[in-house]
Amino acid sequence: MQEKTLIYDGSFDGFLCCVFYVFEYKLKNAKIQNEFVLQNALFSENEKISTNKDKADRVWKGLKTKASTISTTKIYYAFLSEQPGVENILLDYISYIFKSNKKVDTDFTYDSVLKTSKIAKNVSREKHRMEAFVRFKLTKDAIYFANIAPDFNVLPLISKHFKSRYADQKWVIYDIKRNYGLYYDLEVVTIMQMEFPKDFNFSKTDKNFFSEEELEFQTLWQNYFKSTNITERKNMKLHIQHVPKRYWKYLSEKQP
Repeated sequence: MQEKTLIYDGSFDGFLCCVFYVFEYKLKNAKIQNEFVLQNALFSENEKISTNKDKADRVWKGLKTKASTISTTKIYYAFLSEQPGVENILLDYISYIFKSNKKVDTDFTYDSVLKTSKIAKNVSREKHRMEAFVRFKLTKDAIYFANIAPDFNVLPLISKHFKSRYADQKWVIYDIKRNYGLYYDLEVVTIMQMEFPKDFNFSKTDKNFFSEEELEFQTLWQNYFKSTNITERKNMKLHIQHVPKRYWKYLSEKQP
């Protein structure tokens, strides 16, 4: 039987619509691919699947009925990993859920259950690190701005945390790797996109964009960090274990 590749728009709803299509037409040999990372397979018939909110909701509602909250959470987290081929791991996992008469979230003898769990764990770890290491800088427009470039697409997962923690100030968290961000206006969080100057350095605090108050605060914080850092007791191996080097670019105390 010829393999069929279902192409979707990259959204979670779009992915769920592909799952809906697989079940609706009882496809036995189907693959799902994001249109932005499309790789043409030999002897495969491609079909573009339109995103339909009603169909996506039906699949998600069905999953919540059949599966545990742990399973649905892992599916969503794993999807946000953006790892190549993750859609097909999840398709297999979802198919297993619907054909099983019991909860399967701990059935690690089943390959896609184990893979989904491992991927979701990595995404969860990245989520918590972003919540810990994000540093805001005050702009001249009185908006607190933070840029991130996480390994996984965790912006949808950290929105609630920052809305709750910084409810009294306007802020933007921008994923420069995926070119979109979250903007909180003291009431709601919305998705937004921005254009930056070509020579904009996200690791620096440019005085053309950020307030004098922010520049003074960063200098004060860096001096405090240096004064409390006891050289003789420095354990760089342990430090890197808790604060990996790839996160240093977010921390003002790590800037020269």
